[in-house]
Amino acid sequence: MPRARCSDELSTMHSKTTKPNSAELPVMDSEEYRKWGKRIVDEMSTYITNIRERRVLPDVKPGYMRALVPDHAPEDPEPFTNLYSDLEDVIMPGMMHWQSPHNHAYFPALHSYPSLLADMVANAINCIGFTWASSPAATELEMIVMDWLAKMIDLPEHFLHSNKESHGGGVIQTTASEATFVSVLAARTEAIGKVLVELGVIGDQAREEQARYDTFSRLVAYCSNQAHSSVEKAGLIGFVRLRLVDSDENLSMRPDELVRLIEEDRKEGYIPFYVCATLGTTGSCSFDNLEEIGPICKENDMWLHVDAAYAGAAFICPEFRTFMRGIEWTHSIAFNPSKWLMVHFDCTAMWVKDSQALHRSFNVDPIYLQHENTGLAIDFMHWQVGLSKRFRALKLWWVIRSFGVKGLQKHIRESVRLAAKFEAFVRSDPRFEIPAVRHLGLVVFRLKGENELTEKLLKKMNSEGKVHCVPASLKGKYVIRFTVTSQYTTVEDLTRDWSIIRTTASEILSQTPAGEEHRTRVFLKAMRRRIKGMLMAGKQYSLDSRMDLVTTLVSSAKTANGMPTMRENSMEAQEYYERGEMLDSAVQTDDMCSPRSRRRSKSVDDGISVPDLKGVTLDDSINEADLEEECSSSSSSSSPEAETRHSTRQMNGRSNSCHQCGATIPTM
Repeated sequence: MPRARCSDELSTMHSKTTKPNSAELPVMDSEEYRKWGKRIVDEMSTYITNIRERRVLPDVKPGYMRALVPDHAPEDPEPFTNLYSDLEDVIMPGMMHWQSPHNHAYFPALHSYPSLLADMVANAINCIGFTWASSPAATELEMIVMDWLAKMIDLPEHFLHSNKESHGGGVIQTTASEATFVSVLAARTEAIGKVLVELGVIGDQAREEQARYDTFSRLVAYCSNQAHSSVEKAGLIGFVRLRLVDSDENLSMRPDELVRLIEEDRKEGYIPFYVCATLGTTGSCSFDNLEEIGPICKENDMWLHVDAAYAGAAFICPEFRTFMRGIEWTHSIAFNPSKWLMVHFDCTAMWVKDSQALHRSFNVDPIYLQHENTGLAIDFMHWQVGLSKRFRALKLWWVIRSFGVKGLQKHIRESVRLAAKFEAFVRSDPRFEIPAVRHLGLVVFRLKGENELTEKLLKKMNSEGKVHCVPASLKGKYVIRFTVTSQYTTVEDLTRDWSIIRTTASEILSQTPAGEEHRTRVFLKAMRRRIKGMLMAGKQYSLDSRMDLVTTLVSSAKTANGMPTMRENSMEAQEYYERGEMLDSAVQTDDMCSPRSRRRSKSVDDGISVPDLKGVTLDDSINEADLEEECSSSSSSSSPEAETRHSTRQMNGRSNSCHQCGATIPTM
């Protein structure tokens, strides 16, 4: 936590550092800029290199900065040394470190050195590229680099600026949310225009305005119930009704349900006009089927927009393009190079099949924005909500050239490989489950059982600040999203994070009353199997002797720690076996243990915790009828000697484990 200072101390410090002679402290000049620029580049490079040393989540409370900063602006200039020192003292304590390999929340928000340098240049130039004339290089580079990117993900040619037979092309928006909003507004304009033409009211101002208002109130849009919240926000801002379409078992939009809702709305007088399909949902990275949704939109004359904010970057790899089959049906598509392509925020690539639809929605043309090439050159102010436009194309251009397509493909594939590695870690622990298929770099997992367990696990993980994840809800199940978000992530980083998750899970489960009850059932099941094996050895026991045997086993069992014994190495998924010898059940010593028990396999005893057996009845612990039936069934299939040898091999080799808590269950 940063040290808080009282207001008097802050005012004193402020007065001492803000009232020097102006001749002694000039405003930063070019030489000072050079000096500090070099130092900041060095410091930021060190920050990135050593980012693992920083806590992922800040340990501060809302309002923490009020105690560190004066409550009024300085009257006189401060030396830049003060500004720079406050970066570490005031700002860094409250920052979440998005580039940390231990940050697995949300989706990637990557950067790279070429991207950072490009924005240094763009910020120095500081052009406002709303028209071609305001900065021809900014406009033309954006057109070229958007064509590059379209070809990299194999978009149809009608999305290219260079295709003279279409009005399509690409534009860099700020966010995928804005791209969705732009597509809603364009689709709304197109839908209203078609209705006005059908009604034949164009030119009659009064009837046209009334028809426009009536049509506007009847528009309805559709998206999956797994779609991003930005689609809902676009509907709210755009004043259009939004229907959520149910998803199937794969968390993909159900085409049959989409058709049903469209037909239902038409019967009630609504006008279906827009569908937003998602390629790579936020909750689980699931994919809607464009090959099924596209023809439905075509048949109903509806605009189809594709939100591929995260997954779109993966389409530069041919093996992942199966997810975008049917893209030829779409009117617009957007994804974020600022997520996964190492171009820092903000940078959203959006393509439209017909840019005239954008012009009809956003075209304003005051005389002070006109130029001699108006109509001949592209003016991107007609492709977006805002007027002004940053020079974002430069950083995208430099990143593509610096890494090359092959370098970017390698980066994407490595992230996917690491996610598959983490998935293997989760599957190695029987206390966890993965409720949705892993796609690309996102794994969703949860503790088996009630949602409350997983929620407690996530809260405790995040509170410690060593690993950061966020939740999602999938069909009523509370899950933890784990995304490989950093280009600096290694297998060692994942191993460290998984160890923290497992340890935290053990703490949560040990504090859960239901967990103790479940461990009791596991223990009783283990005892039953051990007794069965002893009976199969050919020795005869009376009922009283059998109950004495249960007492003996309970007394001799050792208490294990809270962590379930793992029979699989979490890093490399290799099995290990510790050899021992079978319990000689015919001989008991004074300490109620077999003479050989000290040399038995750890997989038999050490993984079994001794639960509280108070209140457990005879029927709960051993069902004699079932036991006799199992023993007789086993004996009839083979000789007692063969079964004994088989049981010995199983006890000394491997053991099963409970699928809920991970407690070891010896196999007999």
